[in-house]
Amino acid sequence: MRITLENGIPAAAASDRTEWPGLIVIAGPTATGKSRQALLLAQRLGSPLLNADSRQVYREFDIGTAKPTPAEQALWPHELIDIVDPCHTYTVAEFQQAAQARIAEAHRQGQTPILVGGTGLYIQSVTSGLGIPAVPPQPQLRRQLETWPPEIRYAWLQQLDPVAAQHIHPHDAVRTLRALEIVYATGKPASSLRRAHPPHYPILILGLRCPMPRLEQRIARRTAEMMERGWIEEVKTLRERYGPDLPLLQTLGYAEIGAYLEGRIPEAELQPLIVRRTRQFAKRQMTWFRALPGIQWLDCEVEDLPEQIWDRVTAWMTAQTPAETTAAAAEHRPCDP
Repeated sequence: MRITLENGIPAAAASDRTEWPGLIVIAGPTATGKSRQALLLAQRLGSPLLNADSRQVYREFDIGTAKPTPAEQALWPHELIDIVDPCHTYTVAEFQQAAQARIAEAHRQGQTPILVGGTGLYIQSVTSGLGIPAVPPQPQLRRQLETWPPEIRYAWLQQLDPVAAQHIHPHDAVRTLRALEIVYATGKPASSLRRAHPPHYPILILGLRCPMPRLEQRIARRTAEMMERGWIEEVKTLRERYGPDLPLLQTLGYAEIGAYLEGRIPEAELQPLIVRRTRQFAKRQMTWFRALPGIQWLDCEVEDLPEQIWDRVTAWMTAQTPAETTAAAAEHRPCDP
């Protein structure tokens, strides 16, 4: 099969493709600038941009989830964002099905989609083709579990499914409930029910990171920016609309602001507490991503990061195409957006 070039990108008729196109993943811990870099790359490639953040799928949870702003979304379509209401429990299996369907559609159109986010299980469900247990939400069981404090539920999860607990933050009430739900519904840990069926297409996984002291500075800076943008007001509105017991309001950042609004945390302690717990969450993310096969790490703070990403992408692309396209691809590098 002869592969031609479109804007410097290897291209061919979708019906002829065997190894190409594939999937590009931009992953890493929170506050490393993944969304920005993915947006630049999507504009440069003309690729669909798919969200892989477990909280950005929910409508109305905007500031505290670091969801791309309306201005950023206006620059390029962001998909798998704002697709469910906060009252709905969106499972990993649902995300996997939606992501796989969109990737297949992109491939039929000859496009290489970009998957970006920090939810390791979301990403691995796609890149490894995990067999996610198809267990629907159990409302009665959830109501029973929710009568117990979050720390008790997490302790149960540590006993019943220690593998899953290693990858779930103690303050992540949504994922803790879901993992317990699967255990009680099936009688088996969720981690033991996952069987991998890797996709047939090539995958490039780029990870963004920096040393923890610098990452903590980035987290602190971003938390302050979120507060300035009205994060507390967002939480007030969501609590008034859905009630303080909404599971999503028990997740990182939202739970701490809720405690502040109830007078349980002094204002002076609020931001430092969120920063500290976000740093702990970032460490857990790094533990997950370090174990992700094939991930290529890049320093998120280097000045030429977009170009470094582009070099990795073009090298990967040409490795999937006949050698005759390599020189041509280098000659037709598109300009920065």
